[in-house]
Amino acid sequence: MSVEYKDYYESLGVSRTASDEEIKKSFRKLARQYHPDVAKDKKKAEEKFKEINEAYEVLGDPAKRKKYDELGANWKSGADFRPPPDWGQFAGRQNSRGRGPAGVDFETHFGGTGFSDFFEQLFGSRMRGGTGGFGATDSSDGEFVGRGRDVEGDIMVTLEEAARGSIRPVSVQHGSRTETHQVKIPAGVAEGQRLRITGRGEHGSGGGAAGDLYLRVRLAKHPDFEVEDHHLIYEAELAPWEAALGAEISVPTLAGRVNIRIPAGTQNGQKLRVRGRGLPPSGDLLVIAKIVVPSKLSEAEKKLWEQLRRESTFNPRD
Repeated sequence: MSVEYKDYYESLGVSRTASDEEIKKSFRKLARQYHPDVAKDKKKAEEKFKEINEAYEVLGDPAKRKKYDELGANWKSGADFRPPPDWGQFAGRQNSRGRGPAGVDFETHFGGTGFSDFFEQLFGSRMRGGTGGFGATDSSDGEFVGRGRDVEGDIMVTLEEAARGSIRPVSVQHGSRTETHQVKIPAGVAEGQRLRITGRGEHGSGGGAAGDLYLRVRLAKHPDFEVEDHHLIYEAELAPWEAALGAEISVPTLAGRVNIRIPAGTQNGQKLRVRGRGLPPSGDLLVIAKIVVPSKLSEAEKKLWEQLRRESTFNPRD
């Protein structure tokens, strides 16, 4: 099946030789710019946010990036592209083509999942099994009776959706037939969790039951948070004097900013817990202290640092 090629490097505005850190930095900058919660044009921002998330899903994963790079650098974004024959072995899926009821060939496409056909063909999971039209014989007329194939795809879920839950319209095209289903995303859904929609896979043959639709959750990358189980991880940059003397700072949460107290003597990498501000049912916000030293000093600042050096008895190597 031919799909539209996606240039993930172009989506993130980085070169093909960009380092992992450069890719991460570019993603975070773009994700903050196009996050639907802050952008004025929410519909346009939502599509752009999905695009850069898909790009980072691949380029931010060393194994996926390596496999993607093997496609070569001569492709142009939007060009027709046909996946290599052996690509499905890497994606860990069965072929997205199969034999449906009455022996008819079918292909499956998704809409509303947040991922493009290009991603689904190269990195997604499509078919999970089922008899696809083969099975027991109906003794009355000799027609084959078989359960329809299960169908699996990936669905991009934002952290905001994971926190509050949502209902998303997802379309599934089986050959020439397209069906749209309202998919419930429960609050607290986790990375890799599979949502099962019973009877919404391939139709059975000879009166056989339909297969099921499985949507595997991929939590959208967020510009501010990493996810660990149901906890959200936020790295808070602190000035040396804030860490030494203590301070009150504002940090983001999925429900808005909150003020937290930085204890005097906070160490680099120290974790501060804000209970109940992670993902349900029991996640917290873990704030990681990152002490940042100024790279440039005014003359007045330099004198103050020199005075501190003369008068302080602190030696980090003792």
